[in-house]
Amino acid sequence: MAPAEDLPVTRMNDVYPGIDPEPHFAGQTYKGKVVLVTGASRGIGAEIAFFYARAGASVSLVGRKEADLAEIRTRIRSQAPNALVEIFVADVIDTQAVKAAVEGTVKAFGKLDIAVANAGKADPWKKPFTEYDADNWWKTVEVNIRGVYNVAHFALSELTKTKGYNIIIGSVGGQIRMPFASSYVTSKHAVNRLNEYIHIEHPDVKTFSLNPGSIKTSMADNNPEAASWLIDSLQLPAATCLQLTSGTGDWLSGRYVSANWELDEVEAVWKARIVEQDALVNRLHIPV
Repeated sequence: MAPAEDLPVTRMNDVYPGIDPEPHFAGQTYKGKVVLVTGASRGIGAEIAFFYARAGASVSLVGRKEADLAEIRTRIRSQAPNALVEIFVADVIDTQAVKAAVEGTVKAFGKLDIAVANAGKADPWKKPFTEYDADNWWKTVEVNIRGVYNVAHFALSELTKTKGYNIIIGSVGGQIRMPFASSYVTSKHAVNRLNEYIHIEHPDVKTFSLNPGSIKTSMADNNPEAASWLIDSLQLPAATCLQLTSGTGDWLSGRYVSANWELDEVEAVWKARIVEQDALVNRLHIPV
């Protein structure tokens, strides 16, 4: 496996002072904000929705199973009793269902400030892609690209009105050539480019392709041998999302960002070079 293309900064595995969510929780800094999260019925998506609700936001939970979404809504209300929570049953590859979720969110809350395209799919990484079912390979690509596209397609007009934020939950996998993982890696690399197009075509919206870290979620169960490096907490990407959409990370819009990066260090040491060289974007490597 080729090494990941990564920024050489301090690697974080859990919440750290620079992204501490407690000030957001205590100050209710997201009160009046409306957040939509796909893949919100479990794992990373549920934790992101939970953090925004605790910080005062109204939240729309989008997922495929109503019972699972209802359970997350109950969990949110148990710790954030004043949170306004709507649920929308939708498969992210279903264009009309995603449209209905976005429109339903705006109807319920009056606007949309933040969209988090988190839903994703990964397969076992054990054989060349020619030895797997071709339709399933494309299904993974469809969920990971079309699902992100559908959210962006319908959310961006609303986010433009609020000068809001779009977050794509990407992956460090998009920056690695990893044998037997072509459907996942190709799709995660592609959404980095889609993120760049969102930035170019919708300049009033701040948008990020966020690697959430290496986390042991149910999706990761397809590759149990990876457990030794799935060491990051669920809270890490959730707290990173709060920080990125707080206004302090706007200069990173249109770029790939990793929750594993110590963001204060990124800004202090790397910001000038990142901006000057338009870095952290997909680019063909030209030999020098």
